[in-house]
Amino acid sequence: MSNYQTILLATDLSDEGNPIAEKALAIATANHAALHIIHVIEPLNFAYAGDIPMDFSSIQNEIQSQTKNKMNEFANKYAIASENQHIVIGQAENEIHSLAQHLNADLVVVGSHGRRGIALLLGSTANGVLHGATCDVLAVRVNES
Repeated sequence: MSNYQTILLATDLSDEGNPIAEKALAIATANHAALHIIHVIEPLNFAYAGDIPMDFSSIQNEIQSQTKNKMNEFANKYAIASENQHIVIGQAENEIHSLAQHLNADLVVVGSHGRRGIALLLGSTANGVLHGATCDVLAVRVNES
């Protein structure tokens, strides 16, 4: 295994992400690596693509505020310093790739639901991260109940 120096954990901040964070933390600890965490918020105007003539800025600001609180709570469980916590707005795969390159990350850790067939063809964040990454990617299987 490589001697990783900078690890980027991509998460949706849900409880389902805890085993993924634990794996990332274990690898970071074993390698004495810096652990960063990223959560990407998709802009509301992406979802509605102008179909609804409405200003989403106040809703987007509220989402960002709630996400910051959730990020602090999630990251504190894994002793991830505030300067290593990243909340960005955009398309998940692009923002994860961009931050990984900016940090010169050696490893990106993401969760994977192990979808097959049409779901795989439609793509997932893990699949998008894997195929555009310039460093190692660890896809940790998420147990689906």
